[in-house]
Amino acid sequence: MIEIERKFLAANESWRHEISKTYRITQGYMCADKLRTVRIRIRDNEAFITIKGKSSDGGLSRYEWEKQIYYEDGIALLSLCDPRKIDKYRHEVIYDGKLFEIDEFVGDNEGLILIEVELMNVNEQFNAPEWLGMEVTGDFRFYNSFLTKKPFQNWS
Repeated sequence: MIEIERKFLAANESWRHEISKTYRITQGYMCADKLRTVRIRIRDNEAFITIKGKSSDGGLSRYEWEKQIYYEDGIALLSLCDPRKIDKYRHEVIYDGKLFEIDEFVGDNEGLILIEVELMNVNEQFNAPEWLGMEVTGDFRFYNSFLTKKPFQNWS
Protein backbone atom coordinates (compact mmCIF):
# COMPACT_ATOMS: atom_id res chain seq x y z
CA MET A 1 0.00 0.00 0.00
CA ILE A 2 1.26 3.48 -0.79
CA GLU A 3 1.04 5.90 2.12
CA ILE A 4 0.53 9.53 1.16
CA GLU A 5 0.91 12.01 3.99
CA ARG A 6 1.95 15.54 4.72
CA LYS A 7 3.75 16.60 7.91
CA PHE A 8 3.58 19.90 9.72
CA LEU A 9 4.80 21.53 12.89
CA ALA A 10 2.19 22.79 15.31
CA ALA A 11 1.57 26.55 15.14
CA ASN A 12 -0.04 26.54 18.59
CA GLU A 13 -1.74 24.12 20.98
CA SER A 14 -5.39 25.00 20.41
CA TRP A 15 -5.82 21.49 18.91
CA ARG A 16 -5.82 20.14 22.48
CA HIS A 17 -9.49 21.10 22.84
CA GLU A 18 -10.41 18.93 19.85
CA ILE A 19 -8.72 15.60 20.77
CA SER A 20 -10.91 12.54 20.19
CA LYS A 21 -8.35 9.82 21.14
CA THR A 22 -4.88 9.60 22.64
CA TYR A 23 -2.41 6.69 22.57
CA ARG A 24 0.99 6.16 24.16
CA ILE A 25 3.49 4.96 21.55
CA THR A 26 6.96 3.50 21.94
CA GLN A 27 8.76 2.44 18.80
CA GLY A 28 12.13 1.18 17.78
CA TYR A 29 13.91 0.51 14.51
CA MET A 30 15.53 -2.73 13.33
CA CYS A 31 16.61 -1.10 10.08
CA ALA A 32 16.49 2.53 9.01
CA ASP A 33 18.29 3.68 5.90
CA LYS A 34 17.45 5.57 2.70
CA LEU A 35 15.90 2.51 1.05
CA ARG A 36 13.79 0.98 3.80
CA THR A 37 12.69 1.20 7.41
CA VAL A 38 11.62 -1.69 9.64
CA ARG A 39 9.83 -0.49 12.75
CA ILE A 40 8.35 -2.15 15.82
CA ARG A 41 5.63 -0.12 17.51
CA ILE A 42 3.88 -0.60 20.81
CA ARG A 43 0.65 1.42 21.01
CA ASP A 44 -0.91 1.10 24.44
CA ASN A 45 -1.39 -2.70 24.70
CA GLU A 46 -1.07 -3.48 20.96
CA ALA A 47 2.01 -4.22 18.85
CA PHE A 48 2.78 -3.73 15.15
CA ILE A 49 5.58 -4.40 12.71
CA THR A 50 5.89 -1.93 9.83
CA ILE A 51 8.08 -1.92 6.75
CA LYS A 52 8.38 1.30 4.77
CA GLY A 53 10.07 1.84 1.44
CA LYS A 54 12.00 4.76 0.06
CA SER A 55 10.18 8.11 0.00
CA SER A 56 9.13 9.62 -3.30
CA ASP A 57 7.27 12.75 -4.45
CA GLY A 58 9.50 14.89 -2.24
CA GLY A 59 8.73 12.81 0.83
CA LEU A 60 4.98 12.86 0.24
CA SER A 61 4.52 9.16 -0.50
CA ARG A 62 6.11 5.79 0.10
CA TYR A 63 5.26 2.12 0.28
CA GLU A 64 4.10 0.98 3.72
CA TRP A 65 3.19 -2.47 4.98
CA GLU A 66 1.96 -2.88 8.54
CA LYS A 67 0.74 -5.91 10.46
CA GLN A 68 -0.52 -6.24 13.99
CA ILE A 69 1.43 -8.84 15.97
CA TYR A 70 1.03 -10.35 19.42
CA TYR A 71 1.89 -7.84 22.15
CA GLU A 72 4.43 -10.22 23.71
CA ASP A 73 6.16 -10.65 20.34
CA GLY A 74 6.24 -6.88 19.91
CA ILE A 75 7.93 -6.42 23.29
CA ALA A 76 10.47 -9.13 22.43
CA LEU A 77 11.18 -7.60 19.00
CA LEU A 78 11.48 -4.11 20.50
CA SER A 79 14.36 -5.41 22.60
CA LEU A 80 16.18 -6.35 19.34
CA CYS A 81 15.84 -2.80 17.94
CA ASP A 82 18.39 -0.04 18.20
CA PRO A 83 18.51 0.97 21.89
CA ARG A 84 17.38 4.53 21.07
CA LYS A 85 13.59 4.56 20.99
CA ILE A 86 10.85 7.04 20.13
CA ASP A 87 8.39 7.80 22.91
CA LYS A 88 5.37 9.92 22.17
CA TYR A 89 1.69 10.50 22.69
CA ARG A 90 -0.42 10.38 19.54
CA HIS A 91 -3.53 12.51 19.65
CA GLU A 92 -6.24 12.13 17.03
CA VAL A 93 -8.18 15.21 15.95
CA ILE A 94 -10.90 15.29 13.31
CA TYR A 95 -11.03 18.64 11.54
CA ASP A 96 -13.41 19.29 8.66
CA GLY A 97 -13.86 15.52 8.18
CA LYS A 98 -10.10 14.83 8.00
CA LEU A 99 -8.07 12.89 10.57
CA PHE A 100 -5.02 14.72 11.88
CA GLU A 101 -2.54 12.67 13.94
CA ILE A 102 -0.64 14.88 16.35
CA ASP A 103 2.53 13.39 17.82
CA GLU A 104 3.65 14.98 21.08
CA PHE A 105 7.13 13.64 21.77
CA VAL A 106 8.55 12.92 25.22
CA GLY A 107 12.00 11.88 26.38
CA ASP A 108 14.90 12.96 24.14
CA ASN A 109 12.50 14.56 21.65
CA GLU A 110 10.40 16.46 24.18
CA GLY A 111 9.22 19.81 22.88
CA LEU A 112 8.60 18.54 19.35
CA ILE A 113 5.01 18.34 18.13
CA LEU A 114 4.45 16.94 14.62
CA ILE A 115 1.10 16.82 12.83
CA GLU A 116 0.42 14.33 10.02
CA VAL A 117 -2.53 14.12 7.66
CA GLU A 118 -2.98 11.20 5.28
CA LEU A 119 -4.28 11.92 1.80
CA MET A 120 -6.04 9.85 -0.84
CA ASN A 121 -3.73 11.16 -3.59
CA VAL A 122 -0.78 13.53 -3.91
CA ASN A 123 -2.96 16.36 -5.25
CA GLU A 124 -5.69 16.16 -2.60
CA GLN A 125 -6.54 19.50 -1.03
CA PHE A 126 -7.80 19.92 2.53
CA ASN A 127 -8.83 22.76 4.81
CA ALA A 128 -5.97 23.59 7.14
CA PRO A 129 -6.84 24.27 10.77
CA GLU A 130 -5.36 27.39 12.38
CA TRP A 131 -3.10 25.24 14.57
CA LEU A 132 -1.29 23.79 11.54
CA GLY A 133 2.15 25.38 11.25
CA MET A 134 5.11 25.13 8.87
CA GLU A 135 5.11 22.14 6.52
CA VAL A 136 8.04 19.73 6.99
CA THR A 137 7.00 16.99 4.54
CA GLY A 138 10.14 15.38 3.12
CA ASP A 139 12.48 16.98 5.67
CA PHE A 140 14.40 13.92 6.87
CA ARG A 141 15.14 15.56 10.25
CA PHE A 142 11.49 15.02 11.18
CA TYR A 143 11.41 11.30 10.33
CA ASN A 144 11.05 9.31 13.54
CA SER A 145 13.93 7.06 12.49
CA PHE A 146 16.20 10.14 12.23
CA LEU A 147 15.00 11.42 15.61
CA THR A 148 16.40 8.26 17.21
CA LYS A 149 19.85 9.18 15.86
CA LYS A 150 19.70 12.93 16.44
CA PRO A 151 17.03 13.73 19.04
CA PHE A 152 15.22 17.06 18.91
CA GLN A 153 16.70 18.19 22.24
CA ASN A 154 20.20 17.99 20.69
CA TRP A 155 19.34 20.34 17.82
CA SER A 156 20.97 23.75 18.00
